[in-house]
Amino acid sequence: MVETTAARLLLLLSLFQSRREWPGAALAQRLAVSPRTVRRDVERLRALGYPVHVTKGPGGAYRLGAGARLPPLLFDDDQALAIALALQTAPVTVAGIAEAADRALATIRQVLPTPLRHRIDAVRVTAIDNAWDFAAPPVAPDLLLTLGTAIRNHDVLAFAYASATPPADPTPTAPPVTDPPPTEAVSTGAASTQAVSPGPAASGPPPNRPTDAARRVEPHQLAVWSGRWYLLAWDLGRGAWAAFRVDRIALGPATAARFTPRPLPSTDPAAFVTGELDRGDTPDHWPCRGEVLLDAPAAVIARWAPGGALVEEVGPNRCRLTLGAWSWTGLAALFGTFGSDIEVVGPPELAAACATLARRYAAASRCLPGPAASPVRE
Repeated sequence: MVETTAARLLLLLSLFQSRREWPGAALAQRLAVSPRTVRRDVERLRALGYPVHVTKGPGGAYRLGAGARLPPLLFDDDQALAIALALQTAPVTVAGIAEAADRALATIRQVLPTPLRHRIDAVRVTAIDNAWDFAAPPVAPDLLLTLGTAIRNHDVLAFAYASATPPADPTPTAPPVTDPPPTEAVSTGAASTQAVSPGPAASGPPPNRPTDAARRVEPHQLAVWSGRWYLLAWDLGRGAWAAFRVDRIALGPATAARFTPRPLPSTDPAAFVTGELDRGDTPDHWPCRGEVLLDAPAAVIARWAPGGALVEEVGPNRCRLTLGAWSWTGLAALFGTFGSDIEVVGPPELAAACATLARRYAAASRCLPGPAASPVRE
């Protein structure tokens, strides 16, 4: 229960800012007071000049009218903490806002009560990139604002979508774990007879990469996943839904064309984005890169593949997966996490690393007490 009338009035104003209309019973529950006390507090706010309107009906409802002069930065403890955390982590995916975020956090800090200011000061966050993700470069805030405005106004967008070309001089964020060079390539069955490149540096790009091309789309939603910004949109040229990497979008002139929103391809936009077979990723940043065939649906593998993965559908229950890693044994172990039989396409170093892991795991399995040991679940 809010102990003082003043504190309760501030909380009541905060609630009015977070929701257009509040039933009287709901306000009483949130404030832990009786409906009669809520009515009294509303009268107090009116006496202070806040235009609180009452909607008549069963139980009644309250809303704050337009033109109210609200105190600045009226946050409860949880709201203030959420804003502080958001401001400290936002610069990880949005370029050029680190200084503005720091200034905004300093402004909020200056006007907060001392106890709440101490709570915010206790949570200092350092955002660290995940070396396995190779997140996309931070996007420009102006680009996000333009995309968001087009989504809100239902404006058709025209842009050039860049190819997934790796940087000329990639700089890993963590030291690689190196393996001794394999002495021989191990046969892996049918895949071993296929022509493979001598190594990741000389291998050509896999098919179905996004290419530099003009696109016209109906934008519907922005999403952030694994450090990457995506635009979920209907591609007018291809007549299909697509998830575009925002960092590869170069906007063209405004089209002045409007569209009627379509039903989204999924009730869960996040599932659509993460299940896309072509998310504009590339494993070329990694020192070791390999390809395998898996006996599993492409949509399932795409859902759980790490950042930088390329998934290509080969059949109803078969797909090609291209991944990169710091070392060949690390790459071989990563392919083994999908719980499917593996057919190595190449290069030979990956096949040799699979043999190395097979020996290590076979030796590790001998430590089991015997046949009575519990089976391993995939």
